[in-house]
This record gives sequence, C-alpha cells and structure tokens, in this order.
Amino acid sequence: MKPTVHDIAKIAGVSLATVDRVLNGRPGVREITRGRVEEAISTLGYVRDLAAANLAKSRTYAFTFIIPANDNSFMIGLAEEVRGAIARSSAERTDIRIIEVPPFDTEALVCALDEVVESRPAGAAFVAIDTPEVRAAAKRLQAAGIPVVTLVSDLPDSGRDHYAGIDNIAAGRTAAGLMGRFLSGRKAKIAVLAGSMLVRDHRERLEGFSAVLGSSFPDLDILPVLEGRDDPALAETALAEAFASHPDIAGIYSLGAGNRGLIRAVQARRERPVVIAHELTASTRAALIDGTIDAVLNQDAGHEVRSAIRVLKAKADGLPVIAAQERIRIDIFLKDNLP
Repeated sequence: MKPTVHDIAKIAGVSLATVDRVLNGRPGVREITRGRVEEAISTLGYVRDLAAANLAKSRTYAFTFIIPANDNSFMIGLAEEVRGAIARSSAERTDIRIIEVPPFDTEALVCALDEVVESRPAGAAFVAIDTPEVRAAAKRLQAAGIPVVTLVSDLPDSGRDHYAGIDNIAAGRTAAGLMGRFLSGRKAKIAVLAGSMLVRDHRERLEGFSAVLGSSFPDLDILPVLEGRDDPALAETALAEAFASHPDIAGIYSLGAGNRGLIRAVQARRERPVVIAHELTASTRAALIDGTIDAVLNQDAGHEVRSAIRVLKAKADGLPVIAAQERIRIDIFLKDNLP
C-alpha cells in the first residue's frame, strides 16, 4: 500500500497542513519541523502523485530525452525505461520524445540540445558529456526557460536544474573498499577500464576509487586508465594488451560499459583477477554467477527516468523538488544476493 500524507504527518508528529506546506515549499514551517517531515518522506519512500493534479488541470507535459545509442546494455535499458514512460503517457499527461545520439560525441549532443531549444518542450533530460561546448548548450536551454535534468552523468556549472543519478564518488569509494578487502592486503596492480574520461561519472568514480586505495590500501597500485568507449571489442583488446604488459594484474575496476569484452578477456586467463563492475545486466549477472565478476554496483535506470519526469513536472509547475524521494541509491550485488 502506497504511503500517504496522513502517514507522513503521523510519523513526523505534525499536522496535515504542515505536511502540505513542506510538499509545496510554502513558508511558515520551522527548519527542525521541515527536517522531520522530509525524514518521514524519505523513510516511507513517499512519492508525490502529481498525475492526479495534472489531470484536473488538463495539462500535458512535452519532454525530450536525449540518450546515447550504442551497444551499451545499461543505456539500452535506460532508453527502454523512457519508452515505458511513453507507454504510460496518457495516464501521466506526458508527451515524451526521444533523441538518440552517438556516445561520447560532443558535436552530436550539442546539435540535439540546440534542437531542443528550437522545439521548446516543457523540459529536457540528457546524459551529459562534460565539455565546454555541452555546458554552453545546456545554458542555452536554461536561457530559453526550458528546465534541464542531467541523467546518469552530471554537468555542474551548466545551469541544469537537477541531476538524476547516483553519487559517483561514493560509488568509486565503495568499489575501492570492496577491492581492498577482496585482495586481503596483497601488493598488486589494478587495471581500470573506462568508457571515456570525457564523462563526469567515470572521472568521479575513478576519483573516489583512487582516494580510498591511496589512503587505505597503499599496496594496490592503479595502472593508467584504459578507455574502451563502452565498446566490448575495444574493451577486450585494451585489457588483453594490459595483461600482456602487466601479467601480475590482480584486480580490475570497470567504470562503465563494455563489460562483455571485459568478461571475455578475463575468462581467457588461467588466473582470474578480482573484478568489480557497474550495472547489473544479463552479461554481468551471468558473470557474477560463474565467478568471473566479484561484485556489481548498480543504479536503477527506472528510478532515474521517473525522477527526471517528476522533477521536470515540478519545475514546469513552479513546485519544489523533494530531495528525499529523488535520491538514487547505489545497490551492491554479489553472487549470493542476486534478485
């Protein structure tokens, strides 16, 4: 049964009027009281149903999602979640359009963002590339009055309204803690496989990973980052060359996609390294089960898409964003706790 405003009021020990003020960002609530209400919202997992209010107003929200189109299982899943939202559009009063662009292609992404400026939807969400050109294009959307949400990978200092994704520095720190414990104090070399260091999520994961290894596991030596462009064939080749140059690699941290190539490269070795990867897909699930991968850090693409839509609706209506319900958690999967 879905939690209600009555449940929030009961847990927070406040009146329904106070809950309504917090949900709608109105004044007249002390900070300590507001904190109790927001904590109750987070504890209950309350998600505000804007759809009913929007039905009453007979408003339809036009949104554009810009998604990288390549052989990346997570991005394919993200696009499927957007298509799922399109299937619910009549009930949710949305009119969602998808624009697909090549991955890590700054020029294509900028063109797509400028196309959004011309079409003037009620809001836009996109997977960001952290370059000056993309940042400038995002600012053009803001200047045109179009709310912007970044998905999966953030773009600070761009004027974007919200980021729907995990804390990637925390994810990298988590991966480092797991790696250090799996290797049990050994002195070893660690390979890091990225899609591209142009995207902020990969850079932040590496930042968190390096910080924890440096402070807590100094005997683990990180090799120069390999870039596989989220392409399984390129990832396999890059890792095969790394193994040839450093036969003593004892751990691999995969920051992004291309994990099918990683799996092939690891399975070709007699002595398998500890492998920590991102995103639970069919291939990483199978690799967890057979022991090729030791741990997977996952983010819920469906939650990210739903969060982006809620935020864009709130921005279009001039309502506050409830941070507690938009927080995207990091799930850790081992062979033993697969759903």
